[in-house]
Amino acid sequence: MINGFLPVCKQDMIERGISQLDFVYIIGDAYVDHPSFGHAIISRVLESHGYSVGIISQPDWKDKASIAILGEPKLGFLVSGGNMDSMVNHFTVSKKRRHQDAYTPGGVMGKRPDYATIVYSNLIRQTYKKTPIILGGIEASLRRMAHYDYWSDKVKRSILLDSGADILSYGMGERSVIEIADALASGIEVKDITYIEGTVVKTASLDSVYDAVILESFEEVRTDKMKYAKSFYTQYSNTDPFSGKRLAEPYSDHLYVVQNPAAKPLTQIEMDDVYDLPYQKTYHPSYKALGGVPAIDEIKFSLTSNRGCFGGCSFCALTFHQGRIVQTRSHQSILKEAKEMTQEKDFKGYIHDVGGPTADFRQPACSKQLKHGACKNKQCLFPQPCSNLEADHSDYVSLLRKLREIPNVKKVFIRSGIRFDYVLADQDPAFLKELCQHHISGQLRVAPEHVSDQVLIRMGKPRNQVYEKFCHEFEQTNAQLHMEQYLVPYLMSSHPGSTMKEAVELAEYCRDLGYMPEQVQDFYPTPSTISTCMYYTGVDPRDMKPVYVPKNPHEKAMQRALIQYRNPANYKLVMEALRSENRMDLVGFDQKCLIRPRQLSKEKNTPKGRTYHENRKGKSRVPKSPKKNRNH
Repeated sequence: MINGFLPVCKQDMIERGISQLDFVYIIGDAYVDHPSFGHAIISRVLESHGYSVGIISQPDWKDKASIAILGEPKLGFLVSGGNMDSMVNHFTVSKKRRHQDAYTPGGVMGKRPDYATIVYSNLIRQTYKKTPIILGGIEASLRRMAHYDYWSDKVKRSILLDSGADILSYGMGERSVIEIADALASGIEVKDITYIEGTVVKTASLDSVYDAVILESFEEVRTDKMKYAKSFYTQYSNTDPFSGKRLAEPYSDHLYVVQNPAAKPLTQIEMDDVYDLPYQKTYHPSYKALGGVPAIDEIKFSLTSNRGCFGGCSFCALTFHQGRIVQTRSHQSILKEAKEMTQEKDFKGYIHDVGGPTADFRQPACSKQLKHGACKNKQCLFPQPCSNLEADHSDYVSLLRKLREIPNVKKVFIRSGIRFDYVLADQDPAFLKELCQHHISGQLRVAPEHVSDQVLIRMGKPRNQVYEKFCHEFEQTNAQLHMEQYLVPYLMSSHPGSTMKEAVELAEYCRDLGYMPEQVQDFYPTPSTISTCMYYTGVDPRDMKPVYVPKNPHEKAMQRALIQYRNPANYKLVMEALRSENRMDLVGFDQKCLIRPRQLSKEKNTPKGRTYHENRKGKSRVPKSPKKNRNH
């Protein structure tokens, strides 16, 4: 019996009457036919254009026969490492192996190799010497040119070269993959498909590449950090589909990697079409006995309303991947999906999220972006909102109201994050009021990331006073609604620009709030972000000025410990950090102190998880800060 999933074995092909597939898609994730998974969108888009696609999920990279189970495709292999870069999937920021993979059946770790895209492509080449290989996915997209690789601590070549593939489709890929498929189907040799927007190709000569900006050579960026920073910022400034230039990166006199300008953003109608394809909205049934795929739990009852982000955070790779121009689905498309969701037998009445990279972005930053593109050397929200910014939540508010009215929907949450500076830029307070009244449950997670303006500047985030203003507006709104709700700030340690002085400043801020974050994110140098460029080169590529970079693991541990100074396990690190900064005024019994002198306290007997201000029974030993506790 034919199920609604794409073929994963020869028997599936036989049942569909397919003797040879057009494309075989090798993926590093489990096969989940849900539009939150890149492989689901690309395979369904190809299918909608008449191409047959089979899926080989997490092949055994030690056995080349594992990529041949569906036979040789007519047109080519598609390869993706998965929804995450495989190295981020495998390792923590301290380079320790993770124990669970949410994108694998049963959460089992180890079902994909390190540098999965390269390994899978090389595996294909061992059997199929001439069959075209097209790379896609986040791993390929962010490694499309020479890039700093944190895990090996060196600059690596374009993944297109190390993989042995023919074409790399970067970004979201719906447009470029169809153009590639049509070109291959028409008989054009893969080596001649060099012109498609949103792709990266290799060539032996630039004779036919007339308008490219020539980047620094691989040898130069590999050996000279300043040239790496310069090359990176040229790439960063040319990610826009309207204004971006073609780029060429020399590897020798006879080898160049050429990046074509980005693909144009999808129109709303095209976005609707993509999300209206016949997804099964769950993992392949063969995984049920293994416990399913954990990643589905977070997204099964969530709605994607947009893609792209003009927030411009330095540590985020969205500028390189989805771009800065926001694209949206129509209300009708989202409401249709929501109504179908309510018919699921395990739907409990709660829509978990309505958003995207930034939930409250429902339109481009300004009207000119769809004609002229995003500004090359100017951000929309940083260092302050652009005068052309059109901050308007009315469309989002209208959408949320319609979703709340759907029968059987009890609550619509917003969990994918809002930009508090964008909320403040909107003169109409309706969104903040409805957010507090209807779309959070006691706590709202926001991402100020830090409190030091020196660090925030490097992060591309608004100054701390902007966050403070939002906190005040949030408190006032809840007071008017007679609701008691709290902000839960996400904080980041060890970002470039953060010295121990700034780390202590952040700890004092947490003290004044009476708040200890349960989770703190150490800065993670992932490929193709401004922050990673700063981490590697020691300069900010935007102005080429030196930036302090905390790299020593012990220093990073101290910066992290300071934010969680109440945790008894962090005592020694906090004490060492305070001594190093000559801040022993923060050691004592006063309310302003972070920790007590150990020999005078009973902290050794403090149960794990309790704060230093609590005894075994949880009663306060000393008065807490009189400042109102803003966070939960």
